[in-house]
Amino acid sequence: MRAVLLAATALAVVSTPAFAQAEDVASTDIITVIGLQGDPDAIPGSADVLDAEDLAIHDYADVTRLLRTVAGVNIQEEDGYGLRPNIGMRGTGLDRSEKITLMEDGVLIAPAPYAAPAAYYFPHAGRMAGVEVIKGAAGVRYGPRTQGGSLNLLSTPVPQETSGLMSVWLGDENTQRGHAYFGGMTDLGEGARFGGLIEGFFDSADGFKVIDGMPGANTGYDVEDYVGKLRFEFSGAGIEHMFELKGQYSDELSNETYLGLTETDFAANPFRRYAASQNDQMDAEHSEFSLRYQGRFDNGITLSAVAYRTDFARDWFKLDRIDPDGAGPAGAVSISSLLDDPVGNAAAFEVALGATGFVSADDAVLIKHNNRDYYARGVQFELAGENDFSGANHAWRFGIRLHEDEMDRYQWRDRFRMDNGTLVRTTIDAPGSDSNRIDSAEALALFVQDEITFGQWTFTPGLRFEQIDLRREDFGKTDPDRTGASLTIKENSVDAFIPGLGVRFDVDDHLSLFGGVHRGFAPPAPGSTTQEPEDATNWEFGARYNEQHWGIEAIGFFNAYENLIGTCTNSTGGGCIIGDQFDGGEVDVMGLELTADADLGAMWNLGVAVPVRAAYTWTDAEFQTGFNSGFGPWGNVQSGDNLPYIPESQLFAAIGLDAGDFGGEVSISWVDEVRTEAGQGAIPAGEMVESRTVADASAWYAVTDQVRARVSVRNLTDETYAVARRPAGLRPGAPRAVLFGVSMNFLDRAPSLKAEGRGVCPGLFFCC
Repeated sequence: MRAVLLAATALAVVSTPAFAQAEDVASTDIITVIGLQGDPDAIPGSADVLDAEDLAIHDYADVTRLLRTVAGVNIQEEDGYGLRPNIGMRGTGLDRSEKITLMEDGVLIAPAPYAAPAAYYFPHAGRMAGVEVIKGAAGVRYGPRTQGGSLNLLSTPVPQETSGLMSVWLGDENTQRGHAYFGGMTDLGEGARFGGLIEGFFDSADGFKVIDGMPGANTGYDVEDYVGKLRFEFSGAGIEHMFELKGQYSDELSNETYLGLTETDFAANPFRRYAASQNDQMDAEHSEFSLRYQGRFDNGITLSAVAYRTDFARDWFKLDRIDPDGAGPAGAVSISSLLDDPVGNAAAFEVALGATGFVSADDAVLIKHNNRDYYARGVQFELAGENDFSGANHAWRFGIRLHEDEMDRYQWRDRFRMDNGTLVRTTIDAPGSDSNRIDSAEALALFVQDEITFGQWTFTPGLRFEQIDLRREDFGKTDPDRTGASLTIKENSVDAFIPGLGVRFDVDDHLSLFGGVHRGFAPPAPGSTTQEPEDATNWEFGARYNEQHWGIEAIGFFNAYENLIGTCTNSTGGGCIIGDQFDGGEVDVMGLELTADADLGAMWNLGVAVPVRAAYTWTDAEFQTGFNSGFGPWGNVQSGDNLPYIPESQLFAAIGLDAGDFGGEVSISWVDEVRTEAGQGAIPAGEMVESRTVADASAWYAVTDQVRARVSVRNLTDETYAVARRPAGLRPGAPRAVLFGVSMNFLDRAPSLKAEGRGVCPGLFFCC
């Protein structure tokens, strides 16, 4: 299927006249906050836009490498490919990106954004046209999580004229990657237009880890992602109408594990995998359907709406526990405990190693079907307009969203014997015998905002209201048919008013000052051990200065948590009931974000472009109270302890060259050491992930006006480094890999979406 679609798309593209213009993209600015044609500097708060030109520099398919360029974003790598990124902002938790608002084209895209926001699905960055990051007071417009910020990925828009694009990459680890689309709009007469887009993205690699005794085993992944759009525009009775139907489907098969390595084994070979992880595999499918409408009235008022549904199903079949004698749960050891103390759990560790000649007891290896189904659906409306009143301009908007989502958790274990390095299945537990429950949420969100401008001042007050009903139905582990014989139900309701105010003062054409204050909010989970939401008061103050060829920005922030929440997940190490939440009390997070960019070529009249860019983040995140927590990453907390997995400093820097027919960039990312458990002072060796410096490089050559040859090098210096100790042992970052590619855009000029006219959240009423 992959080869057929790529070939068909290539044929369609090459047979199309090269007359399409990259900026002639069908307008989808149903909600305009920044937009790829807009100016993030105009936002009274912190905002960043990575457009198609930014994404094309290294042509990353890994969103974590993209986001290293943005100050204030915290990232914990996991698999080396960014399949399940852990992203936080301004000191929020990172685990599964559950503490940020995650969107695609303005639609909430986490599997169950309210009931189970841990993002085991993440939109594939390789098919995106842009990425937007909103932090601070500007983020109150989004939701439901307003603590750190929001991340919105922008899919490929429908072109105004018939056009297409294709890129193909091949390289180390048997990497094969392809991206192609074809589409356009056609005039039907009398002001009506109809068109669409078909797109495919494919990515696979054999992996860089080696399983003991199985040197040829695939430890990589295989991803297919398809998108289709139909669009209809017409005018009548003083209204411009637009309808757009979007469908998306993706399939992922990745041979990834939670089992890491001991200190000794990591030092000897960081890319080793123990034999007990040989069957670990994620099998996942995702789909999204949305129908968008926009009506532009002659009086300047715009009515926008979108109805959406997302579905996600996955079974992550992965090693869970080792039971050396196979006699039952009393002697079973979790993989987290096993790697924490391999000497004290020597019998279980011997099973995990599966050396030649070793044969374990039956049922000694327990592999869990982490089987879950998710859905989310809703409808959103926004009314927006602009008026002059009392000497000021008011750009106002009001929105409403009705939303519901659900996670169906139905899990069990298969049991194996380790036999000369090979796993042999011996028992299959009853389906649902590990976990058998449904978590669900219903939410009503309202939002009102007014951007008030007079003279050099801009004030943006906003108020958000969230009404959330949460429910957990636990059928118990002995009722696989869900008759309700052992059913327990927990319910919780949360009402939250979330105010915010952003202010900007334009000193002159070059310098602007801005600041803001807003309430940080995150709802509790269904069935959690706490009934309280996560609450904070968040402040920021910044300054921007821009000249023709360079600019700099500095932002200070302070987030005062009244109650920090930690969520128990397998990826944090377990040791608690998955899904339960824990109160962390008062926490103070303060920090500084510095960004700068310049074109040295233009500044020094070199005749070529020499772009340089840098982003630095300093963060201090401390508990203000002491307590003893059942949440593993916290444990016994003392006042003044630092939060785990939040580096004090991180730096990104890059220098490039664009000589017209050729160019490239070298970038460096440095991340400070982090602690894996709450604490203060010197970090114990067993609780530290050491600092690392990783360089990437890319280069391109224009073979013709429409064909570009490319090379990309990940981890240029082949740095060996660890990225985490959770959930079970040390895990490595990706080694050096070289990829070669060819891109054919078949457009009049290289793709540039800066002038598209797309909004930051196309199709969304207020990106909540």
